[in-house]
Amino acid sequence: MYTGNAATNSIPSVGPALTTFGEATEAAPASFSFIICESIASDSTRSSSYSTASSGITIWKGQEIRTNQSKPGSALRKRFWKDVSVQTSPDGAYSIRLDTRPVRNPQTKVPLPIPPSKSHLATAIAHEWDLLTSAQQALRAHLIPLTSIASRAHDLALQDATTASSEASPVSAAPHASRSIREDIIKTLLPYLDTDTLLCWAPPPPKEGDLTLQVVPSLRDLQVRTAEPIVAYLTSSIWPGVHLNPSLEEGSILPSQQPAETRAVVQGWMSGLNAWELVGLERAVLAGKSLCVGARLVCEWGESFADVRKALTSTTSHRANRFGIEEAAQACSLEVAWQTGRWGEVEDTHDVDKEDLRSQFGSAILVVSGTS
Repeated sequence: MYTGNAATNSIPSVGPALTTFGEATEAAPASFSFIICESIASDSTRSSSYSTASSGITIWKGQEIRTNQSKPGSALRKRFWKDVSVQTSPDGAYSIRLDTRPVRNPQTKVPLPIPPSKSHLATAIAHEWDLLTSAQQALRAHLIPLTSIASRAHDLALQDATTASSEASPVSAAPHASRSIREDIIKTLLPYLDTDTLLCWAPPPPKEGDLTLQVVPSLRDLQVRTAEPIVAYLTSSIWPGVHLNPSLEEGSILPSQQPAETRAVVQGWMSGLNAWELVGLERAVLAGKSLCVGARLVCEWGESFADVRKALTSTTSHRANRFGIEEAAQACSLEVAWQTGRWGEVEDTHDVDKEDLRSQFGSAILVVSGTS
């Protein structure tokens, strides 16, 4: 469940299992933050209310934070639903309801199902729909980012199921006219391994010259120090035996390609991810421009990697140092942070990018994580 205040930008503080998500855009209504927790925090002073029923959970009403809808306008400029709820289907999957209407996948036009293990994602999607003030806003993907990424995962899951069925019955299989969604995602993500943000290091600082230009520790030192534990985790627990080389050789501005064996292993690993984890990886990589950081984030929170995490926690203090939103964002924006620390931020640019990056990583975690 979630708790939050849509009328403010503040984010309550909770424990290490926190998953935070926010979306800041010009076209959005009141900015908001919400937190996925294990239980609903009671608050007798809140004017909004929760109600529960056997058919599902009705999301707290947000009339207080919505704009005045009494002005005349087209049907799209009005909100045709009053309440948003999360309901459970007979097969255990969750569906989001706008009054009695289900939220549908825009591609397949069928009700969007959320897996039974992802109740937190279903609640978060319901919350973003409850914040919309008009039907027109639902046409803008940046205002319903979780709905968009969940729909993409659902499309991929359906296509994977169709492909598996075709392979099981080759005689009746229809020829594929184009690449699958899975192939497109892998083809898009694999080149990021050669230009990975985590592996693009600044040149070593000059040993001689103007000492006033030298900063200790140097940017390269910070980049190497940040990359080493992430690379060590991936090459020991996820891609054992592979070698990840720095993207830039000393004195060069052109990236060097990773070894063919490394690319083959990483490509095979992505091919084996389930639909929700592959789509979450796509969101994280495109946001941070780092396949290594995206893979590390998916492995830390993905349902399929629970056994890996369990094995690590039995021998190390891994759980006390979980790799989350902040760690991923810092690893991908280290150079920006270093430069702005010296020269200052550009208002409405660096600060917006900073929050957007964390928002994207938060949505990736919501999609890949679960209770199973």
